[in-house]
Formats: sequence, C-alpha cells, structure tokens
Amino acid sequence: MKVLVTGADGFIGSHLTEALVRQGHDVRAFVLYNSFNSWGWLDSCSDDVKGKFDVFAGDIRDPYGVKKAMQGCDLVLHLAALIAIPYSYHSPDTYIDTNVKGTLNIVQAARELGVSKVVHTSTSEVYGTARFVPITEEHPLQGQSPYSASKIGADQIAMSFYNAFDTPVSVIRPFNTYGPRQSARAIIPTVITQIASGQRRIKLGALHPTRDFNFVADTVQGFIAVAESQKSVGEVINVGSNFEISIGDTVSMIADIMGVEIEIETDEIRLRPEKSEVDRLWAANDKARELAGWSPAYAGKDGFRRGLQETITWFTNLDNLKNYKAGIYNV
Repeated sequence: MKVLVTGADGFIGSHLTEALVRQGHDVRAFVLYNSFNSWGWLDSCSDDVKGKFDVFAGDIRDPYGVKKAMQGCDLVLHLAALIAIPYSYHSPDTYIDTNVKGTLNIVQAARELGVSKVVHTSTSEVYGTARFVPITEEHPLQGQSPYSASKIGADQIAMSFYNAFDTPVSVIRPFNTYGPRQSARAIIPTVITQIASGQRRIKLGALHPTRDFNFVADTVQGFIAVAESQKSVGEVINVGSNFEISIGDTVSMIADIMGVEIEIETDEIRLRPEKSEVDRLWAANDKARELAGWSPAYAGKDGFRRGLQETITWFTNLDNLKNYKAGIYNV
C-alpha cells in the first residue's frame, strides 16, 4: 500500500516508518517543515531503510499541505501531535491547533480523497486517573491537562467523521510507550540519561503514580495490526502491556539494570498540579487481541525488564547520548 505516516520524524513515528518500509510498503513520511531541513529521527534511521521512503515536509495545521501529502495514499497513520504535558500548561492554544485542528485536516482530506483507512493516534492520558482497572475502552474520558483535553477533542473529531460520513477511521490508544529515541521529557529517558551522564542524585517528580509501559516495538506492531484489521474500523482500541508498575519501582529497576546506587531528589518543577496528576494507568488489551490479533511481546515484569535493557543499551551509546541534555529539565 501507499502509506502516509504523519509525525514520522518523531519517536514512535520513525520506528513505524522503518517497520512499514521493511514490510515492503510505499511510505511517505510527513515531517514538520523547518529551515534546517531536518527530518528528525529519520535523519539517523537504520541503514536498511535509508532512501526507501518519500519525505513530505509540511505542517499538520495547514489543510492544503495535508491534503497534498495525502494524495494517492491508501492508508494514513496519523501520529503528528504535541504531546508534552508541562508545555501544554503554558501554551494550550498550540495544542488545540495541532492536535484538534490537525486531526480535522486529516479526516476532512481523507473524506474528500476517498482514503481507504485512517488510523488516528490517541493516548492513555485521555482516561485520566483510573476509576477502575484494568482500563477498558469504555472508561470515562477526563481532561486533566490541556494536552489530554486536546487529545479527547481530536479523538472525538476523528470518530465524528466515521459516524457522520462513514470515513473509515480507527482510533489506536497507546499507553506509555518507551524505547530508543524517546524524548528526555519522559520518565524512562530522564532517569537513564541522568545516570549515563554520571549523576547519582537523580532529579524527579512524583514517584507514586503507576503506568502501563509499552515497548516501542510492541506499539509499532499495534499500529500495523490495527491498520490491517477490517474489524477495527469505527473502533477505539487500547494498546498496552496489561502490566502496572509505579514510577518509583521503575526507577529502581533502571538503576539495578545499570548497576548503580542512586538517590532521588524531588524537583518541584517536575511535579504536576495535584488535580492534573494521573495517578494510575493500567491497560486492558483484550479488544486489541480480539479485533486486531495483537498482543505485547514485551509483556509482564520480565518483558518490561527486557525492554528497559534494550532501551538502556541504546541510550548509553555515546553517539546517542550526546543528543540529550541530561543536566536540565526537558519540558
């Protein structure tokens, strides 16, 4: 198929682009236009996929460029979004433009062009603090940050086009993805990069919240499985490991794998406002298995430890570590 991946220059998008190229698809990578002509993580993609995909530089907020990028495509995997929660506290307007209007541009163009399928990317943050666990797709949506509110809006826009116009839309809802190339604004790279840079007093925010971490290879396979499943059209599907672990225990596991003893210092700037903190996330993934045949390869505590080992190996490579600023708080 001719596949458009928006947000292809980012963490998950670059891994997904590589996987699709390896499967033999004709891939067009939508990257954010910039004067440096940077393609983000695709600038350092694996040698076996270099030169085997097209690049479209544009802005997801621009409907004309979005429609041009989608022309001739059978499938659109829409990942482009602003995702940093702290940044959404002081710049919420740009989240509405990028996440909500950007998604509207995608589904509107898909409707006009007759695209065969759109897979829209949601996030577990739309659930807010779990009211019941494991969290199914029927869990109430709670906008506990401007980011999560913008993603709730984007999800609803995507599904409204399915309901109103029969636009073939699926919504994939990944839980906390981690792995090589992740931004240091996320907890796992934050800890690894600080330790790898020689620090033993690690600055962190809240340790009590729990998360359902999903290794990036599993998330990528989730995207592909949802894209390939006809049963997924008109559905919202969680992609998570069905394993819950606290931030504190995650930090301890990372230190153990890296063979160091650390002290944790609470950094006030890293704490979310009390009512904005999502205290508990734990994914039910039955629907992904039933509708898309997907299940995590890095499941449970053993799978999580294996994924962390692969992530640590990548981050501690000096060629990769040099791209991160471990000494500052990454918003």
